[in-house]
Amino acid sequence: MPSYAQPGDAGADLRSRVAAVVPARGRVLVPTGVSIALPDGYVGLVHPRSGLAHKHGITVLNTPGTVDAGYRGEIAVNLYNSSDEDFAVEPGDRIAQIVIQQVERAHFIEVEKLPDSDRGESGHGSTGKK
Repeated sequence: MPSYAQPGDAGADLRSRVAAVVPARGRVLVPTGVSIALPDGYVGLVHPRSGLAHKHGITVLNTPGTVDAGYRGEIAVNLYNSSDEDFAVEPGDRIAQIVIQQVERAHFIEVEKLPDSDRGESGHGSTGKK
């Protein structure tokens, strides 16, 4: 079962169901043994654990992973190893955390032109290095 390590934590720990090796500079999909049924209007967001990232270079490749309300299968975590050493995962190891959030549904409208803004069409890095 996912569990919160401390009172007030936003993320509940997800644990590995199997032994696996995340190869150096590689990735592996690790099953957790957890399936959930979220109500409509909610999402589960799978985030990396900061300790694994800092100490071992282990992160979630598609951060955050999205668990939609309609999904009923097992949650698996796509772990990525950014280090030069293989990383062993054992059954029961905490490998990620899931944050449950309420979401708004957007109503998309096709338009010919968007309203102006201060930023305009400037993309990546356009706000500077302040």
